[in-house]
Amino acid sequence: MIGEDEAVRDAWLSLPDVVAARRRTLRVLVAAQVVGALGYGAGPSVGVLLAQEVTRSEAMAGIARASTTIGAAVIALPLGMLAARAGRRRALTLAWAVAAAGSAVLVLSAAAGSTALLVLGMVALGAGTAAGLQARFAATDLAEPAHRGRSLSLVVWVGTIGAVLGPNLGVPGEALEARTGLPALSGAFAIAAVLLALTAVVVGLFLRPEPLDVVRRHTVPTAAPGTAPAAAADAALPPEPDATLTSRPTAPDATSRPTAPPPLRLRAALREVRRSPAASFALLALVLSHLAMVSVMTMTPVHLSHQGHGITVVGLTISLHVLGMFAFAPVMGALADRVGAVPTVLLGQVVLLASAVVGVAGEERTDAVVLALFLLGVGWSMVTVPAATLLSGAVETASRPLVQGASDSAMNAAAAVGAIASGPLLAVVGFAGLSAASALCVVPVVVAVVRRRTLVHA
Repeated sequence: MIGEDEAVRDAWLSLPDVVAARRRTLRVLVAAQVVGALGYGAGPSVGVLLAQEVTRSEAMAGIARASTTIGAAVIALPLGMLAARAGRRRALTLAWAVAAAGSAVLVLSAAAGSTALLVLGMVALGAGTAAGLQARFAATDLAEPAHRGRSLSLVVWVGTIGAVLGPNLGVPGEALEARTGLPALSGAFAIAAVLLALTAVVVGLFLRPEPLDVVRRHTVPTAAPGTAPAAAADAALPPEPDATLTSRPTAPDATSRPTAPPPLRLRAALREVRRSPAASFALLALVLSHLAMVSVMTMTPVHLSHQGHGITVVGLTISLHVLGMFAFAPVMGALADRVGAVPTVLLGQVVLLASAVVGVAGEERTDAVVLALFLLGVGWSMVTVPAATLLSGAVETASRPLVQGASDSAMNAAAAVGAIASGPLLAVVGFAGLSAASALCVVPVVVAVVRRRTLVHA
């Protein structure tokens, strides 16, 4: 039950202009996520084939395949910093535009047979992944605390469309290649470049008003004209985390003006994460669940191929895995809003552990591998949706874009490490050993809750 202090603190979220801005922001983010995810969704499927075709080398193709994940890891943090300084609209518009340029470069790499252009294009395409991740956080900027999970999960859920259809852009891509004479495997990325550019235009034109500006307008203290800059700056500095949200909403008038927020520093934002048990826990859960998911998912097609299965079984398995990752996001968001983020994360750990057990026990059975991958996707969703919601609510408003960018960067860095390490692990210990290794990611999350019992109520 929300106490009186919390109700006063969050009263501004019920103001008519904020409600209207919230609805418009969600509509734009949903539209952008559908079209954008469709554009960068070609990377994991057609991109793999293009990497093999251009490089003619398994080793170099592996580097190229990892480049998108590495690009997302490198871009996510600067993207969060840009959002903190200039707003979500400019940050997301730039990220989608960079991804569009990356797709265009991939078309050139196919025409020139250039590995350097291939890697450059894949890295730039990672900006689309980073934009998709930041979009889910942007959905929580104006969300009421009781519905943050629902808002975030909606943006995650609509990404299902792109995640499922994007890998199949190769089919219309082939038709485009036949009509225009484009090189083989480049048609999908020509289509993706148009879709990603369209996404950038949609966000740039329609993500107004800027969500973070709305937050600052209603939460930053006001100062009368003539107030000394030092005094105004002191007034804007919060005495404790979340204090910037404690001011009552007041309509601006001619005798007052919003005080500029204090300068944002990444180091200070990360110190805030360390000081907050809830934020630290959320970041830990996000990174480890992503590490477990990517490590097993990356090598599952190889394992199935070793068992003699073709592209049909492999495609069905990955499709069911992606379905588990995204299709149930609204359920996870509603569950987190109702029972709490941490209990939902703990349920996710149970599902991740169940996935590992099925993978260990049934590594030679195709149905068991398919089930393990589906459970892995569901467990990932059950952890990432509530953990991302918890992270957003556990840090100060001004720090959120920086913390969220650092979180996305850490998740993608973990994914890159997991993807690289999973190959040698599969070769040495097999699919059962790889599944067992993924189960180790559950341990630190459970230990963190046991050591801080108060987290259960977050």
